[in-house]
Amino acid sequence: MKPDEQARKRAVVLLSGGMDSATALALAREGGYVCHALSFRYGQRNAVELGAARRVARALGAAGHRVLELPIGELGGSALTDSACDLPLGGASGGGIPITYVPARNTIFLAFALAYAEVMEADAIFIGVNAVDYSGYPDCRPQFIAAFRELARLATRRAVQGRAPRIEAPLIAMSKSEIIRTGMRLGLDYSLTVSCYEPDPQGRACGRCDSCRLRRKGFLEAGAPDPTRYLEEL
Repeated sequence: MKPDEQARKRAVVLLSGGMDSATALALAREGGYVCHALSFRYGQRNAVELGAARRVARALGAAGHRVLELPIGELGGSALTDSACDLPLGGASGGGIPITYVPARNTIFLAFALAYAEVMEADAIFIGVNAVDYSGYPDCRPQFIAAFRELARLATRRAVQGRAPRIEAPLIAMSKSEIIRTGMRLGLDYSLTVSCYEPDPQGRACGRCDSCRLRRKGFLEAGAPDPTRYLEEL
């Protein structure tokens, strides 16, 4: 770590390559943190998002960006990791928890972020979860974040020493349009991000999955042009 970074507050930022996590990184940077981005290759069908995460980390000046291998996909149980499951297209799942939910994903990601924060002596962990315009995942709710904050106050050496990292979820009460406006205010280029559940190898979005629909709706409501590259036939 550079000497000038040692005197500044540090943050671990969970970065998927999507628009929400990119906005969380931009907010952490605005807050004066030296940001260390953390991504995962967990068996997701959308490996294109990791390329997006690298672009975002570079564009936003992250001090580092690590990509860890996690075998979550081997457990199955989600259309995002199991090619035998059809991705839902053209509509939400009727109010239930959708098949795109990856079991315990944010719990696992935050656990690794907590470990990394302890190693890096980071002051905060940023996660871009959202409980307003989202797909109904249980690990995006305020109750989940509150529970993990309590865990972070108990589970590490730094916590015992009274220096537990804060769990920051700055987007949790924002609509998608509010998230977009925030990112635009911070100069975030959303064309670098990928939200689609199954983009093509060139990174073009399907335009039909739940994530694409929420993204398109967000740009429309924000009154901003959507920079997403969609498949030509849509």
